[in-house]
Amino acid sequence: MPRLVSRHFILYPLSIETLFTFYFLLFTFYFYFYPVSNNFFQFKQFKIEQEHCAMKVCTDACLFGAWIVERLKSQAYTKQINVLDIGTGTGLLSLMIAQEIECSMDAVEIDPAAATQASSNFLEANFASPITIIESDVKDLKTSQVYDCIFSNPPFFENDLKSPDAKRNKALHSETLNLTELIQVIDKHLSQDGITAILLPHHRKEEMIKLAVDRNLFPYANADIKQSSTHTFFRSFLAFSRKKQTPLSEEIIIQDNRVYSDRFIELLQNYYLAF
Repeated sequence: MPRLVSRHFILYPLSIETLFTFYFLLFTFYFYFYPVSNNFFQFKQFKIEQEHCAMKVCTDACLFGAWIVERLKSQAYTKQINVLDIGTGTGLLSLMIAQEIECSMDAVEIDPAAATQASSNFLEANFASPITIIESDVKDLKTSQVYDCIFSNPPFFENDLKSPDAKRNKALHSETLNLTELIQVIDKHLSQDGITAILLPHHRKEEMIKLAVDRNLFPYANADIKQSSTHTFFRSFLAFSRKKQTPLSEEIIIQDNRVYSDRFIELLQNYYLAF
């Protein structure tokens, strides 16, 4: 029975599960709008300094980078390839690819502070594969170069509640680069035999596939990502090429009961210090 506290309020007993859910949502809300994180993230072969970047290193981005590397290794290239990173941020994805793939890479970043930080991270890593930072809006990119691989973790929120942080909004929200513009840029710069990979919220997966197919870019591989087996999908990794084919599809669970899945470990064992 509910217990009367006053004339106006009734206090209902709350279960442990309800309280846990309440505090989980509260902390999620707080850290989205007022993120607090380390100023660096150490990997096995490189370090990401991120103090001046709006978007910090996160698990799904790390998983995405490793997934791209797997896609590129499956291509069995016999020569150095040309790669374009759209919206490099800290430079995380560029460095993950450069560690494992023989390539020449251009990394585009619109935010000056992030571009400077990414450049510093590239110099510190000093990988054999050269990475050139380009501080620019990718829609203004002027180059005759075509790329064997183009990848992006784009600003993907549209009409969503915004953070008070203007730089974080630019990194998260698609005011400066929406999905239609992104696929147009990719189509313009992708080689005839190239592949492109994009990280998106799961609920925008079908939208992205339609936009890509309209530009004659066809699904090549995709992965739907869950935090655990009890969660719903929250991210999708999408790869496209100019060739029609039956796409490789998989579901990846990050962890269950605080234990990383075998698939997660397989992808990130060359990067995470814990593996």
